[in-house]
Amino acid sequence: MNDTRGLEVLGLSRTQEAVYRSLLAGSAEGIEELSSRLAISTGDVGACLEHLLDMGLLQPSRDRTGTLRAVSPDIGFEIILRRHEAELLERQRQITLGKEIIARTVAAYAREHEPAEGGPGERLIGLDAVQQRLESLTRQLRDECLAIEPGGAQSQASLDAARPLDESALDRGVRFLTVYQDTARSDPATHAHARWINERGGQVRTIAVAPPRMIVFDRRTAIVPLDPARTREGALCTTAPGIVSALVALFEQTWEHALPLDTDPRADRDGTGLTTAERGLLRLLASGMTDEAAGKRLGVSLRTVRRQVAALMERLDATSRFEAGLKAAQRGWF
Repeated sequence: MNDTRGLEVLGLSRTQEAVYRSLLAGSAEGIEELSSRLAISTGDVGACLEHLLDMGLLQPSRDRTGTLRAVSPDIGFEIILRRHEAELLERQRQITLGKEIIARTVAAYAREHEPAEGGPGERLIGLDAVQQRLESLTRQLRDECLAIEPGGAQSQASLDAARPLDESALDRGVRFLTVYQDTARSDPATHAHARWINERGGQVRTIAVAPPRMIVFDRRTAIVPLDPARTREGALCTTAPGIVSALVALFEQTWEHALPLDTDPRADRDGTGLTTAERGLLRLLASGMTDEAAGKRLGVSLRTVRRQVAALMERLDATSRFEAGLKAAQRGWF
């Protein structure tokens, strides 16, 4: 308890810490005595005691009825840390679930709602229809284009079709932000195209786990696949504000966690010893995803996923995936 930062990292204010330290020292003082000695109002002392009790750092005394005793730090802090770990895991699960819900909502909208004439959405059937609409929207671009291109290596046909559109937008000074998957770095053609975008004034980042494919034009119009698993079937072009806003929010969250193209995704940037791919794999498996599904999201083979899982379990000295998840959370890997 000699850390100069105090116990704020565990959710205790300086006042609450002072009260806890006093009781931990074996003080039998009541509220009035604590208030006088610590120069804290009786109301604040009472609030501190209530908070410490809720956190599990105080318990009713068995020797003196109506008073509280301090729980030893090794037990009390362990309870708090486990609670924080559970909250972090739940938050990560909610974020992953949120991404999946957005993708499913957009896909369901495309499948179940044929837009009325002049309505906010249009089904584009087939790659030719999608390409035609992309060309039209790119010509109309004024300010910004946001794109996510998952799946690692992009086909040469897709790159060839995208280059003149990208060049036209970049030449007009359009803010051009693109997110690829980390595995795209290992494909020469895709990597070269990404470098070309950077050289022309755009910005490219990569991420271990990418959301479904999307392009958002000037934050007013979005194109997403009718089915993310079968992009050749076509896309939904929508101007519905709710859908476009959700996609922009998803892009911004993805962009925030993605790495610039000139940054090595294998580097250990947070001292955990994990690469971005390993962190991405941990998040997917913690959300309940199977090895096969995780491999598809990461753009790697099932064999690679299983090899990485085995390596992580060995590093954690875990005999089961459940134990590995607990140890990963304790180390702050999430």
